[in-house]
Amino acid sequence: MSHHRSKTVILRCSASLIVMATALGASSAFAQDAAAAKPDVAEVGEVVVTAQKRSERLVEVPIAVSAVSADALEKAQINDTASLSKAVPSLSFQQGNNPNNSTFRVRGVGAQLFGQAVEPAVSVVVDGVVGARSAQGFADLADIERIEVLRGPQGTLFGKNATAGVLNIVTLKPDDYFNGKVDATIAEDNEYRIKGTVTGPIAEGLNGRVSGFYNHVGGFIRNVATGKDTNGFESWGVRGKLELDKGGPFTALLTAEVREIDANCCSRVPVKVVTPAIQTLLGSIVASPDNRQVSNDDASYSFSQLASVSLQTDYDLGQATITSISAYQHWKSKDQFEPDQIVSNPVRYVGNFGYAQWNANASSTAYDAWSEELRIASNGSTPLTYVAGVYLAGLDMDRGLDRRQVRCASGVIGQTCTGAQTGLSSGFRGNFKSKSSAIFGQADYNLVAGLHVLGGLRVSYEKQTVTGNRYVPVVAGDLPFAGLTNDSGTSTRDDTAVTGKAGLRYEFNRNTNMYASYTRGYKAFALDIDAGTTFSDNKGLNPEHVDAYEIGLKTRTLDGKLDVNIAVFRTDFANLQVQAIDQTNGNFQVRLLNAGQSRSQGFEIESTWRPVSGLSIPVGFTYLDATIDVNGQTCAFQQQAAAQTFAANYPVNTCYKRQTTSGGVTTTSSPIIDVKGGKLPLAPRYRVNLAPRYDFDLNADWRAFVQANINYQSRQIFQINQDPLLEQKGYTQVDLSVGVSTGKISLTAFAKNVFDKTYYSQLNHGTILTAAATPYDLWANIPKDADRYFGATLGYRF
Repeated sequence: MSHHRSKTVILRCSASLIVMATALGASSAFAQDAAAAKPDVAEVGEVVVTAQKRSERLVEVPIAVSAVSADALEKAQINDTASLSKAVPSLSFQQGNNPNNSTFRVRGVGAQLFGQAVEPAVSVVVDGVVGARSAQGFADLADIERIEVLRGPQGTLFGKNATAGVLNIVTLKPDDYFNGKVDATIAEDNEYRIKGTVTGPIAEGLNGRVSGFYNHVGGFIRNVATGKDTNGFESWGVRGKLELDKGGPFTALLTAEVREIDANCCSRVPVKVVTPAIQTLLGSIVASPDNRQVSNDDASYSFSQLASVSLQTDYDLGQATITSISAYQHWKSKDQFEPDQIVSNPVRYVGNFGYAQWNANASSTAYDAWSEELRIASNGSTPLTYVAGVYLAGLDMDRGLDRRQVRCASGVIGQTCTGAQTGLSSGFRGNFKSKSSAIFGQADYNLVAGLHVLGGLRVSYEKQTVTGNRYVPVVAGDLPFAGLTNDSGTSTRDDTAVTGKAGLRYEFNRNTNMYASYTRGYKAFALDIDAGTTFSDNKGLNPEHVDAYEIGLKTRTLDGKLDVNIAVFRTDFANLQVQAIDQTNGNFQVRLLNAGQSRSQGFEIESTWRPVSGLSIPVGFTYLDATIDVNGQTCAFQQQAAAQTFAANYPVNTCYKRQTTSGGVTTTSSPIIDVKGGKLPLAPRYRVNLAPRYDFDLNADWRAFVQANINYQSRQIFQINQDPLLEQKGYTQVDLSVGVSTGKISLTAFAKNVFDKTYYSQLNHGTILTAAATPYDLWANIPKDADRYFGATLGYRF
């Protein structure tokens, strides 16, 4: 679809919203005078969220936000944040080699690069505390009250890095009476999960809550070389809360959490192999989309630990509440991805390619982060509602990586190397420090009748320092990777940014609101800290800026049988932070770039219909037109042989070599592509979620439910360079669950991916070592629910 046509569609949708809102507001015989006082509490069945850092009815919040309850998560068997995309069509998850390289995306936008110095574009917030890095956000969902997915830039209230959206996770607080629950799940492929909580009073005015989980998910990919299953994990976590509430204006909530995950992650599955030598190395494996076998040394793993503590205090002044949230987080991880993804120990000859063995690729990350937020928020529904505060944060991170590749000069393909072996190796150790501070405020003022004016402002300051040392080689006698030398140094950089929000909201009646807003977003600069970083001259990345426009309508019928939320949006990203991957002659280097711009525009519809008692039909639909302009991306391998050289008038959307002359010296780049108006990766044009559920009584004691979760998405690409081979066709997945419950006991049986529809969470040319000599071999990351499997959950409440 052309940009002109997309713009026409959006304008038509905007006009339709205005007409619909006017009709709904005028037709309500019970429309109240907007100037009349509104109750401070929601009606039964309504959703209350804290998307603007104060409790509000969802229908009144002038942003696009999806609220998913704990009950909905349990019924759909959504056990972790990575699976949330099944409940929110505008949210997607991108699988990387390990959690540090995996990202969330909202409306197609997320981190376009990996690197621990770069903050995520989708911020994950747990009980008011912002996760320092995205890897913390990939967590089990235990003892959850609800999850709010805020779409579009949220930097005014949630900080500088929330340029695409926010996952706001709210966990349950302690109760003032004794109760608890435990749920145990068993599923195919050795999947066992157990989670539970107990809560109640400890002393007068002091309540406590302890929750925990343990998961064992067996491997679902068979490694024929070792005879074992891979890509499974084991995880556990414990969270404790103490709440002091003596009935006065002051309350305090202390939260402490530890969690750990040990994963055999993330072997890629060959889905297409046409190179005879690669097939020889894979032996009997037949590459296809349905293949669930690999043949490698099983040298990949990922291990991480988190320990955090936070203290939230609230003081109710009557018309406003003062809140302080102090937090400390300690995170450490060790991981290794086996880049060759073949059996290469001992070293084997693989033919005329750029690699033979690459098993050593281990990295470690550890950081301490602290934050303090102090804010004041108005209470109730008065003509002026507001939130204002200050925010301080710091991060101290140590990171290191050692990697080694071994090449074999000659021999018989697939056999132990008989010729000379050449080692290439490099490593680095570095420290990243950042300090940030901000003042922020946002207000909603009722001008006249139902018309409200919205405004927000945030002033942020950021300072970063990177000290690092790169050394080559790691093993004596090895050669360095191409372009890498010994290097060390320290770099410091700082910046100040002003961002904000402005808009209007019109309240037709208590249950129908329409809004229009403009938001200015900002993603901070980033000094680099990675294997290819030049620490002696670390310029890093410049900031990324965002301009977002949104028109929305939220309405709820008086009988509560129908909720409809519609949003039309356009978001423009400038000076986009991306990465180019250079894989010339078997060398793997990542280059961070500020390049071009991106645009995400479209519309979303979320609706829940409750036609009869017990039946609810939630529907979510997203139309997305997401494009990107970016220069200097490495061409798709199959295009590189035909690349022509240009010294001027560089082409767009074509693979070419750029020739430049400086100081009398002429240089020619490796094959690159300048993308203009390309598709944004992992941003399908259409996504639909339909989740009908029927609850009914079996008898006086037992109640039952039946639920389906139907998800459709259209085709998508996986790489910024627009590689046509790395494209996934549209597909539909269906999950089913059925359950019964009595006062204390519940039993749910479920089937994931009932029609056994394969899909990929990532698709690549072979491995990261693939060269132009093997352009048509494809490897994919495949999640467990890409295959049909069955399970059951038994719950007990007391």
